Amino acid sequence: MQKPRMPIRRFDVFAEFSRLEALEKGMSEEEAAGYGLWVAKVVASGGGRRTVSPKPPKEKAGKEEDEKDAEDKEAEPKGPRFRTLGDEEQTDELFDREIVRRMGEEFYREVFRPAMEDAYRQGRGYTEIRDTIRKDWKP
Repeated sequence: MQKPRMPIRRFDVFAEFSRLEALEKGMSEEEAAGYGLWVAKVVASGGGRRTVSPKPPKEKAGKEEDEKDAEDKEAEPKGPRFRTLGDEEQTDELFDREIVRRMGEEFYREVFRPAMEDAYRQGRGYTEIRDTIRKDWKP
């Protein structure tokens, strides 16, 4: 059995799980990887524990405002958009550096990623797999 270069952390499992969720919601591979890393860092820093009040319902805008909103959405840039923490964009390249290369590219590609995809497809939740999936993956 292949071994990772470094111990597999809950952080790694959460980042990959979040990447898979983002892919399922229609994000591109690049954007999903950046999103997975971003959300894992936010949660690890305690930022994911805050509750956010729902926005009050938007008052019905007039037809002109509806058309302007539609034009604004069309003018938004297409392609991956990455979230930022501090001054650093959380990109797919950063995901590769901080997650994939840390555990080893071959281990990620041949062991970690397929196991995570299988667990995700089976409908298993993050809390259900966060420790069990990585228990035998020791450097």
